[in-house]
Amino acid sequence: MRTALLQSSGRPGSAVENLKVLDEAAGRAAAAGAGLLVAPEMFLTGYAIGDDVARLAEPADGDAADAVADIATRHRVAIAYGYPERGPHAVHNSAQLISADGTRLANYRKTHLFGCFERDHFAPGDQQVVQAELDGLRVGLMICYDVEFPENVRAHALAGTDLLLVPTAQMHPFQFVAESLVPVRAFESQMYIAYVNRTGPEGEFEFVGLSALAGPDGVARARAGRGEELVLADVDPAFLAASRAANPYLEDRRPGLYGSLV
Repeated sequence: MRTALLQSSGRPGSAVENLKVLDEAAGRAAAAGAGLLVAPEMFLTGYAIGDDVARLAEPADGDAADAVADIATRHRVAIAYGYPERGPHAVHNSAQLISADGTRLANYRKTHLFGCFERDHFAPGDQQVVQAELDGLRVGLMICYDVEFPENVRAHALAGTDLLLVPTAQMHPFQFVAESLVPVRAFESQMYIAYVNRTGPEGEFEFVGLSALAGPDGVARARAGRGEELVLADVDPAFLAASRAANPYLEDRRPGLYGSLV
């Protein structure tokens, strides 16, 4: 499945403008043959929006989700995007996957909140593995800091995730996560990982870009630079199956030795 990574910070503070950016990117992705478009963490509203988080948050089935579904349907491309979700009791930093026919397939709430801004404005999610079936692949969702915990990615591997989508707001000076850690995660847990970042200055943050689609061999199939960019790469189920057959990491695990980890 050809996968498009939208590296962009959009227009912070305006869901309307960000939906326009998403629409334009979906058109380009579809024209290039992509079946999936992935946008960054908090793409719908912007990340560095301070107390506007509460004002701009929407439920998972709100107007913005309907607008994304319309974009997906018109361009015939599935879309994963980050947004602030207004839940029944709190606001969550969430990511949602919508199919090419506009169906809401999965919604994930970030489980590991990073820094004072996130801990002050969001409640953490409590579901580690969220998955959906898409074009014959088992697709999982995670957000930014979550992927830096190997237990999280391994849980997805054990649950059969083939392609892990990670909308991200990765900032300076932590670019080694995009450059080194994400490909290692893909290799050690034998999956594809789409790590899709924001870019440039935003409020007090400087986002580093470097979005990538990493394969189960630890090699980035596509790598963005530091600016706004749409990059594409293929997720190959046959290559994934061959890699899993050749790599014994999951088969050679000894869970009985790992009790002290929890």
